[in-house]
Amino acid sequence: MADRIIYIDGEYLNENDAKISVFDHGVLYGDGIFEGIRAYNGRIFKGKEHIDRLFSAAKAIMLEIPLTKEEVAQMLVETCKRNNLTDGYIRLVVTRGKGDLGLSPTKCTVATVFCIAANITLYPEEMYEKGMPIITASQRRNKATIIDPQIKSLNYLNNILAKIQANQAGVPEALMLTHDGIVAECTGDNIFIIKEGIIFTPPIHVGILDGITRNTVIKLARDLGYDVQEKEFTQYNLYNADECFLTGTAAEVIAVTSVDERIIGAGICGPITKKLLAAFQAHTKIDGIEIK
Repeated sequence: MADRIIYIDGEYLNENDAKISVFDHGVLYGDGIFEGIRAYNGRIFKGKEHIDRLFSAAKAIMLEIPLTKEEVAQMLVETCKRNNLTDGYIRLVVTRGKGDLGLSPTKCTVATVFCIAANITLYPEEMYEKGMPIITASQRRNKATIIDPQIKSLNYLNNILAKIQANQAGVPEALMLTHDGIVAECTGDNIFIIKEGIIFTPPIHVGILDGITRNTVIKLARDLGYDVQEKEFTQYNLYNADECFLTGTAAEVIAVTSVDERIIGAGICGPITKKLLAAFQAHTKIDGIEIK
């Protein structure tokens, strides 16, 4: 869509005119952060939480965002309005900005901020009914002591290498383990398993993104009366789960029905996963920053 309007550094530009410098350190070094955000029913879902996480990541990498949180919220709303977007996907990006060819960020005087409001379909609709197969990648998840996965940085090479393995295996997603063989997360989604009515998900400290959809689903599940435990588990526990599902801004809530060719439960989207998907979909209609 050549008429899509992009926010970039205080301006709203036609897509063809929205450009950043080849000397931007986001391009040269992956030095920057981003948020993927959904709009539902005329609301920017969990907008405040996404903005808070963006600023937390910026603080972690000592990146100064040249806007206040309130100004970012206004910019998200305005970008959606200019693209007539009431349901869709928003990509908010902050890079270190234009510098020189050296690695040091000190030459980057002002961060680059841009925002895209568009549409996204991560998985086909029938997959939400039937579930999907995944594989375990040989690529291990970054250790939090090296690059903390809580920082949603522009350098996604760790995830991309695992995603390549999923593509080569002909499946939509790949599971990533820690260096100790503990289940961490998938390339773009958090993971949950269900065993005997109890819902388990890996704790943040194993090295995963503190997912906003993950946290939303945990709260919704507890509100429905389910016992949710943030607990380490292995592939063995995953293979022998009654149900498994993934959560993410783009993926929402989607069942996993086989892992490494091991059928999970009955091999279909399970009853608890269906309830959580329905609860999540209902919640998206009432939560978020209004686009007006």
